[in-house]
Amino acid sequence: MLALVALVPILTVGVLLVGLRWPASRAMPVAFFLTAALSVLVWQVPILQVAAASIKGVIIAVSLLFIVFGAILLLESLTVSGAISTIRSSFSNLSPDARVQAIIIAWLFGSFIEGAAGFGTPAAVCVPLLVGLGFPALAAVFCGMIIQSTPVSFGAVGTPILVGVDKGLSGSAAAQTLAIEQGFVPWAEFLHLIAIKVAVLHATVGLFIPLIMVCVLTKTFGANRRLSEGLAVWRFALFASLSMTVPYVLTAIFLGPEFPSLIGALVGLTLVTTAARRGWMMPKDGKVWTFADSSTWPQEWTGRESQANSEQDTLASPKPTKALPTWLAWTPYLLVALLLLLTRLFAPVAEAIRSVAWNFESIFGISSVSVRIEPLYLPGSIFVVVSLLTIALHRTPIEATRLAWRRSFRMIVRASIPLLFSVPMVQVFIHSDGGRDGTLDKMPIVLATQAGQWMGNGWPLVAPLVGGLGAFIAGSNTFSNMMFSEFQFSVAQHIGTDPTWGVALQAVGGAAGNMICVHNVVAACAVVGLLGQEGLVLRRTLPAFLYYTLFAGLVGWIIS
Repeated sequence: MLALVALVPILTVGVLLVGLRWPASRAMPVAFFLTAALSVLVWQVPILQVAAASIKGVIIAVSLLFIVFGAILLLESLTVSGAISTIRSSFSNLSPDARVQAIIIAWLFGSFIEGAAGFGTPAAVCVPLLVGLGFPALAAVFCGMIIQSTPVSFGAVGTPILVGVDKGLSGSAAAQTLAIEQGFVPWAEFLHLIAIKVAVLHATVGLFIPLIMVCVLTKTFGANRRLSEGLAVWRFALFASLSMTVPYVLTAIFLGPEFPSLIGALVGLTLVTTAARRGWMMPKDGKVWTFADSSTWPQEWTGRESQANSEQDTLASPKPTKALPTWLAWTPYLLVALLLLLTRLFAPVAEAIRSVAWNFESIFGISSVSVRIEPLYLPGSIFVVVSLLTIALHRTPIEATRLAWRRSFRMIVRASIPLLFSVPMVQVFIHSDGGRDGTLDKMPIVLATQAGQWMGNGWPLVAPLVGGLGAFIAGSNTFSNMMFSEFQFSVAQHIGTDPTWGVALQAVGGAAGNMICVHNVVAACAVVGLLGQEGLVLRRTLPAFLYYTLFAGLVGWIIS
């Protein structure tokens, strides 16, 4: 009964967003107040703890809004300077085929950004770039969300493994004992073993993600609505997948969990852009696939209010005096990539900027509810800095710059309501422990424990679903691994299977959960002015999420 009650907030979000197609700005306040009520009335969590968790959620939401604002500002700065027009032309020269553009930008460039920064940054970078190339906003958000799967376990230079799995398992005496028995000492070698298994699972399941992405594009957003137009590029899509995942697995084996997504994406970009430029592995009929004329797009693909505002601002926007050279138009994105690498890979720089932090310890005196915000380390700071540099680099007129900032503030205001309720809801859900004199586990653990009792020896089949549920709730693979790694380890030991594979299935499912994480979807929609269509995005990413977790579970069950 408690497990069913704990499931109510998640079902509420699904029904309101996907079933009734409410906008997140209406659905998430309802879900927040319902979760808070269940926490107080059923779990008997002190009201002060619920309030503290809510405040923590608001603080995290503000940091997410800053990231989204920076991404919007960069896109608007590139738009008013004329850089987006030049970038669109450069991709048309590489390949005019929108299927190829989606694979290169979302799958490969997105994996690179995920490997460097993580935490939803690929959507903030790639989604607006796809829109700038002529993609419908809804299609761009779908592409940006579906690739947040395979590269995520090694995102932010391996954080989901090095922090999530580490903190989730390091306190487990059983895990420490097994590591010693199997000769994996020091502890980092045990984490390396798990990372290799995670990479193998991802490479197996993620093989078809680029193909699934282009098939959904052609079936949903094409003029002819044909699945066959997506399947026509199956050779190129599988080549793009293998170009990333083969070096990705090799990197996990020989270098560890820090660099698989980074190195895999860089190798893949080199190979796939070469193939695209030379027309290798493209359909034999030579047909180029593009979207139908934008005048025929339904309003839900673009967002009515944002489209009207965009058209109004376009009339007021001064036209660029001359076309920018390709290298100069791409410079801001290169700067973003370089600054992300510099601030993540070089320890002295990372330590310096992370030393500037706001610590909120024991909010309202609740020791378990604390949060630390490092403003200079947030990707939003990099986006804002690059946006300011773009003004000088592209010699953008003052009136155009003002327009870019005005558009950005307008869009971030609309994004604030769903995020300011969805993240606090997550924090209340996670911090629902301590009630009933400490005898009752928090809601996520109650759900997972009941699932383990239901499934028995078939647990590997659903282990990734639990990881995905954790990411859906917490909005992060890292936090999902923190919550459930020890639980997954214990269940696998209990049913007599290798517990390291259990933890690997958890990590893979947690990565796939980013596809359906509500605040990631809200943030991606906000970047391109598509607020209110979050349910439509979830309808398209949910089947991909189920494919990913169920296929991973089947592979894990066979191995076990």
